[in-house]
Amino acid sequence: MIELSSRQLAAHTHLLGDCEPGPAALAEHVLSTGNGRALADRADHPRTLALDCAGHVLLRGDPDALGPTDLAPFAHRRVEAPARFLPALDVAFDRVVPSERMVYVRQQAAAAPRPPRGVTIRPLTSSDAPSLVRLPAESAWIHASWGGPSGLCRSGHAWGAFRQGRLLAIACTYFRGGAHEEIAVVAAPGRRHQRLALNCVLALDGDVAARGRTATLTCSRHDRPGRLLAWTAGFRLVREYVHYATGAYVAHGARVPV
Repeated sequence: MIELSSRQLAAHTHLLGDCEPGPAALAEHVLSTGNGRALADRADHPRTLALDCAGHVLLRGDPDALGPTDLAPFAHRRVEAPARFLPALDVAFDRVVPSERMVYVRQQAAAAPRPPRGVTIRPLTSSDAPSLVRLPAESAWIHASWGGPSGLCRSGHAWGAFRQGRLLAIACTYFRGGAHEEIAVVAAPGRRHQRLALNCVLALDGDVAARGRTATLTCSRHDRPGRLLAWTAGFRLVREYVHYATGAYVAHGARVPV
């Protein structure tokens, strides 16, 4: 597959179909922010289009247009694709693991709890990048869709809970679509019971609504804390889907016997 410019991508978004609530907003995020990349089987009149951002891939079009090595860039990703792509994915990677996902959309009002004494809930600014860097390594994914800590802090799309300069929780727009903003949340270890993530989500939701969009939140079917957070914040389940975690690329589809 070849990488498309923003202008080329804008000309071929019809291949994506309707951008449903949830991570499908990553296509518009790539187009509007320049984070991530778009790939296609060819520049003119492409038959297959893929959007790749922050470890997530949105794959659409005709799988018969893909050659033996076209899926190689999508190793170790979470791929959302129609079922017709599954045979190609299965041949291309040493493992393809399905994961059930649940998409919640903000529909009801919710009251923000009073934050603990000494905690401030506020938008992140460019000066907060060091606080993001100091989060545990397993939380680094939170800023991946904006190109890193500085990109997220400059975006104006994140709220954090701070105490004495330390970032305790953060909610941010992960994929910014035209109608929906898919949000993501991280709370520092030991802080999840303080409901700081809820404060951040509700503050961020106010910004999303002011921009004329609707906030969405997606989590695993097995993520009970994530589902509870969504419900408490006034989000309601609107759809479910499956994405596929890919393993290592198998050269030319030739699997190594084990």
